Amino acid sequence: MPRPDPYAWMGHASPELTEHLAAERGYYDSACAHLHSLVSTLRAEMVSRVPPTDVSPTWRRSRCSYYNRHLAGSDYGQLVREINGNETVSRPIPTSSGAPGHEIRNPAVEVEVVLDIGSLADDSGYLDLGVTLVSPDEDVLAYSVDTTGDEVFELRFRDLRTGADLDDVVPRSYYGGGWSADSRWFFYTVHDEAYRPHEIWRHRLGTPASQDVRVLAEPDERFELTLRSARSGDVLLILAESRDTGETWVVDAHAPESPPRSAGGRRPGVVYRAEHQREADGPGRLLLVTNDDAVEFRLVACPVPLEHEQDHGSWHEVRAEDPAERLERVDALEGHVVMSHRADFEHRLRVVPADDLAGPGPVVRSRFPGGAVHLARNTAYDATTVRVVDRAHVEPPVWADVDLATGDVADVLRQEAPGHDPSRYVTQRHALPAPDGVTVPATVVRHRDTPLDGTAPALLYGYGAYEYTFEPEWDPALPSLLDRGVVFVHAHVRGGGEGGRRWWLDGRLEHKQHTFGDHAAVADGLAGLVDGDRLATRGLSAGGLLQGAVLSQRPDRWRAVVAEVPFVDVVTTMLDASIPLTVNEWDEWGDPRRRADFDWMLAYSPYDNLPPAGGRPDLLVTGAVHDPRVMVHEPAKWVAALRATDPEWSPRCVFRCELGAGAHVGPSGRFGHLAYEAEVLAWVLDRLGVGGSAS
Repeated sequence: MPRPDPYAWMGHASPELTEHLAAERGYYDSACAHLHSLVSTLRAEMVSRVPPTDVSPTWRRSRCSYYNRHLAGSDYGQLVREINGNETVSRPIPTSSGAPGHEIRNPAVEVEVVLDIGSLADDSGYLDLGVTLVSPDEDVLAYSVDTTGDEVFELRFRDLRTGADLDDVVPRSYYGGGWSADSRWFFYTVHDEAYRPHEIWRHRLGTPASQDVRVLAEPDERFELTLRSARSGDVLLILAESRDTGETWVVDAHAPESPPRSAGGRRPGVVYRAEHQREADGPGRLLLVTNDDAVEFRLVACPVPLEHEQDHGSWHEVRAEDPAERLERVDALEGHVVMSHRADFEHRLRVVPADDLAGPGPVVRSRFPGGAVHLARNTAYDATTVRVVDRAHVEPPVWADVDLATGDVADVLRQEAPGHDPSRYVTQRHALPAPDGVTVPATVVRHRDTPLDGTAPALLYGYGAYEYTFEPEWDPALPSLLDRGVVFVHAHVRGGGEGGRRWWLDGRLEHKQHTFGDHAAVADGLAGLVDGDRLATRGLSAGGLLQGAVLSQRPDRWRAVVAEVPFVDVVTTMLDASIPLTVNEWDEWGDPRRRADFDWMLAYSPYDNLPPAGGRPDLLVTGAVHDPRVMVHEPAKWVAALRATDPEWSPRCVFRCELGAGAHVGPSGRFGHLAYEAEVLAWVLDRLGVGGSAS
């Protein structure tokens, strides 16, 4: 099924490609030079909402309590700890008004810096961590570092008794890891040249990486491996998962050299993820969240397979599927289980006794309109409370402790946001009809003084893939948009996970067009609420594909489009098994080697369906040469093809390419990323004709 591809030469690294990308970046810098003053103003506003110093809530281990902190002016934080003692290191202070309290630390307790992240930076300008995991005895920190943005992490180990790094260094690792119960062994993941995490390895402290042992390998290129330690500390859990099939193995953390054992085998179309629950005697049991005979998932239990492999014949149901709720995960603590689920397009938590997993239990919901509540970091298995975090678009996160026995909630900490007043903003949920009659929800956020009478400009955001949900969260950049009278709209389109498993199934493979139709339908449905002639749209990665598709299908609908690291050359990429993330994404997009799959992908691929010349909206595209998820040639080819097919419009298309170190989601560091946001929002405001001053 050959197709003409005049820009195929960009698919390979070459001096010509490097020169081309540099020219594109040069044009972007020149074309946006008039925005420098606005960018500086926006960045200053955003930074002003970031507290000079910032601390996270603590998570308690047996010897120490840990938390993250940012010092004044620092782009990166520190992981610190305080030794637990008889004195109270930190405690929640509930208030009679219901307003958040503050976590108080005893000033007499010495603070130990476990890891100063900023000290790991080099002259590349980029820094990211893959894992930061303290050993069970709390004497060693495993941490991994990436300084290019390509998600290849060097794994290191720090002796927390001396503060010095050990000689042990693993040059290539990925996200995820886990310790043995005796703190002598560390398990980690390794990805192949296509960036697929495909192996689990075991490292013994004090030995060279060349002596590490491969624990498990996944030969099927559709599957990725992930690894974590159970909260109980008794087992390590290894998950192999494609888009619609999974298998979990268990390693005895008390016998780290024992082989992994399957908890239920592998069956096409069946996904299950495990949590370990202790029992009074024996190894306990596993709780499995699975779609086996349950579209929105149910909960089953099975023995812990420490001696032998087992299949799904060992499973028995402990909580039936509720078609109105998508059961996402369970977290076991001593005496209780916390269930994370979605209902009515909202993320919630349910707490149930360990001996009544089918019971109703108290449900914890967000206190904020359009908000979401999730579990925070909880490391103690024997805890009597569980910490949760409540977030919304214009509300800084609030952490609270939920009493497992009563369901009572006591606020612990609210993140500071200097100068920000959440009461100035309004968040509402709207339901808008798609072309096939399905109702698509959209979260609409605005300044209280901005009317929804059809006069205000708007920025629409969408994603819609992988059953992933961009949950609402506080962003110090957003008020700069809202204060200038722009309405922000998050469209919860099919393909994402907002509406549960069915919402994803109805927006993948042959149903992918629903994602694009939903986004356009939300834009059309906003008529009368916002100014339809001043509507911008934005999305990243698979959301960048969404932007490319709606640019082609509805070019008249948008004043401006922001496509960040967009996956736009769909057919070419999915035909090339050597490209990262291709084979294991056939279950999401389709396998174009099959004629039916090829046809539906070709029908929407932005690179193969350019909008007609004339009448195109302004376009901002981003990319990064070290991005391992969307290779830089995809946006580069798309931009070149768009320019060639509409030379008159071409100056209104700009391509912001990261030529040096940089990642899929942009620059690293809290201030570096805000500077990037200031650039994007300045361009959007300029395209929408909005002045530079905030209200």
